[in-house]
Amino acid sequence: MKQTINSYRPGSRLILLLSLFLIACNSEPPGSVAAGDHGETDEAAPAKGPHRGRLLVDDDFTLELAIFETGVPPEFRAWATTNGKALNPGDIDLNIKLTRLGGKIDDINFAPQSDALRGDTVIYEPHSFVVNINVRHNGNTHHWQYENFEGRTRIEPAVAQALEIGTALAGSVVMQKTVSVYGQITANSELAHRVTARFDGEIKSVAVSQGEPIRKGQPLATVESNESLQLFTITAPLTGVITQRNANAGEQTNRRQLFTILDTSSVWAELSVFPADLQQVKVGATVVITDTTSGYSVDGKVSRINLLAEPDQSVTVRVVLDNQTGELRPGRHISARITVGEQTAALAVKRTGLQAFRDFTVVYAKVGEQYEVRMLELGLQTGEWAEVLGGLEPGTRYVTENSYVIKADIEKSGASHDH
Repeated sequence: MKQTINSYRPGSRLILLLSLFLIACNSEPPGSVAAGDHGETDEAAPAKGPHRGRLLVDDDFTLELAIFETGVPPEFRAWATTNGKALNPGDIDLNIKLTRLGGKIDDINFAPQSDALRGDTVIYEPHSFVVNINVRHNGNTHHWQYENFEGRTRIEPAVAQALEIGTALAGSVVMQKTVSVYGQITANSELAHRVTARFDGEIKSVAVSQGEPIRKGQPLATVESNESLQLFTITAPLTGVITQRNANAGEQTNRRQLFTILDTSSVWAELSVFPADLQQVKVGATVVITDTTSGYSVDGKVSRINLLAEPDQSVTVRVVLDNQTGELRPGRHISARITVGEQTAALAVKRTGLQAFRDFTVVYAKVGEQYEVRMLELGLQTGEWAEVLGGLEPGTRYVTENSYVIKADIEKSGASHDH
């Protein structure tokens, strides 16, 4: 699958919509409470215990619950007390269920370890879920439930559409391995046509100038034959541009070249490839050429690799390009991506959707009207795709366009990573 990357630049309309959206989100109705860390309220921040965990109290029974990650992947640790007196972990039956966005449930059981209870499941990122806790001790049952959200927001469909938030399903992609190079558009000298007079004679008039575009059949000059004294007209044998004019009124033709016409329907891209990349580049390889001035892009194939190195040790690689539209002007500077191989990624996402969140590179998964971070482990990144090695389930719908809108809304809430 070959696609041209187009860098997205939000217009003034989109920026205005984003501003209105953030202002609206900051306006709370009467009696509402702003979201705090992990969806908790600033009005009732959770109390902390001696192990810096959340304290959950039911009459004289207290459970301290913390996410522990010193030297181990994140996991729950818990400590129980009655009337402030530590209880034997072996006397506690603890189960926690984490309900994640989309309905997936992590079922966690606990076993004694030293003075604590240790969960048997890694708490993978994001630490964003509804927590349901059930404890049995000495014939009594204790239950708590609370929301622990991070990197999550809700946007109504109409607002998402107005903000042009695009999504796609994450899946397998054939990724093109490319090398990036630079160069210049040059005239295709193989399409230069030299025009002479069929008979010697005096040039009576010249109808075109150097640099002038002309059409096939257009008059170029009028010549009076030295033998017959008859006038005849020299016409353009093709459509192109006059690149040389060696004819002026009153001169003799003398069997010399009068005009050079260049057919501009095809041009060359001359690319400079350095030794580190040269071994990967082959004749016939696909190339995406982009005019660095206009942004115009076109596909082509490597047609020739020069045998001689330039003074800077680069080697010129030529791509013949169709230029029927006239968008590619000789002399313009260009950038190019040369395909040097393919790799099938079992799971990949568009790089336009990537954002930074804490110390992670993330995309935003979409479930209904809700959006939530997915911390990614990335592999190969090339072209418009980034290979995903971990952190995202295949088939997840994620944000591909204008993901910065989601990032801005989440950062606005000021949510932190609270253990």
